[in-house]
Amino acid sequence: MQGYIPFPNISPEIFSLSFGGMTFALRWYALAYIAGLLLGWRIVLHAIATPRLWRDTAPMSAEQVERLLTWIILGVILGGRLGYVLFYSPGYYLSHPLEVLKVWQGGMSFHGGFLGVVVAAWLFFRAEKIPLLPAADLLAVATPPGLLLGRIANFINAELWGRASDKPWAVAFPGEAAQHCPDVVGVCARHPSQLYEAGLEGLLLGAVLIWLTYRRGWLRRPGQITGVFFAGYGAARFFVEFFRQPDAQFVTEGNPLGLAFQSGGYGLTMGQTLSLPMIGVGLVLIWWARRGRA
Repeated sequence: MQGYIPFPNISPEIFSLSFGGMTFALRWYALAYIAGLLLGWRIVLHAIATPRLWRDTAPMSAEQVERLLTWIILGVILGGRLGYVLFYSPGYYLSHPLEVLKVWQGGMSFHGGFLGVVVAAWLFFRAEKIPLLPAADLLAVATPPGLLLGRIANFINAELWGRASDKPWAVAFPGEAAQHCPDVVGVCARHPSQLYEAGLEGLLLGAVLIWLTYRRGWLRRPGQITGVFFAGYGAARFFVEFFRQPDAQFVTEGNPLGLAFQSGGYGLTMGQTLSLPMIGVGLVLIWWARRGRA
C-alpha cells in the first residue's frame, strides 16, 4: 500500500448525560439534522423575501414556512426512526417494540427521514392549499446543506464507508470496515465515500441550485429546480456507487462488487438502480417546466 489516512479520533457523541438509569447523548448525526433544518429554513425565508426570484409571488408566507418547519421536524424524526426500524433491524424491534421509542439511543435512517419529509411536506401543502411545484422548488434549494452535514456525520460515525482502496487518500476506518478487505495487504483502507457524497450532493449540487436560483431565475418556472435536484442527486449517487461499499446482503463470493442486477459481466448496484429513476424524473421535470407546462 502506498499510503493511507488514519481515521481521525472523533467520538460520534458530542456529550452524554446520565440520570435515573438513563443516558442521553447528543450525537454529531443528530446535530447535522438540526443544523441542516435550520439552514434550510433560513434559505427558504430569504428566497420568499426576494421578489425578483418569482414570476408572480412566492408560494408561501414566512408564517407558513415556520409552520412547515414543525411538520418537517416531525417528518424527519418519525420517518428516520421508522425507516431505521423497518430497513435495518425489523426482527429486533419486533421482539422489543418498546425500544422503538428510545430515539436517544441512536438509530436513524437517512432514507426514512427523507421520505418522512416528503410525506409531511405534501400533507402540509395540501392542507394549506400551497402550489406543489413552486414549494417543492424551495425545499430543493434548501436541502443540500443538510445532505452535506449528514454525510460528514456519516464519516464521523465511521459508517457507509467505501470499497477497499490503495489510494493515498484512502482512510483506515475502525471496526467492521477494517475487516474483509480483498487484495489489500496490511492496513485495511477504504474510499471515504461519505466525503465524496458530501462534496457532490452537498457542495456541488447546492452551489448549482443557488446559482440557478439567484443568477438564472429558475424559480420563475416551477419544477425546474426540483428537476435539477432529483437529476443531480441521482447522478451524484450513481457515480459514488462505484466507490461505495455495497450492502452486505448483495456481496457474495461470486459477486464481490455487490451488483444487484448483472448480465454478461456488467451490472448495477442497488444504489445505482434506484438512482436511475431519480435522474429520469428530474430530466422530465426540467423539460416539462421549460416547455411552459408546469
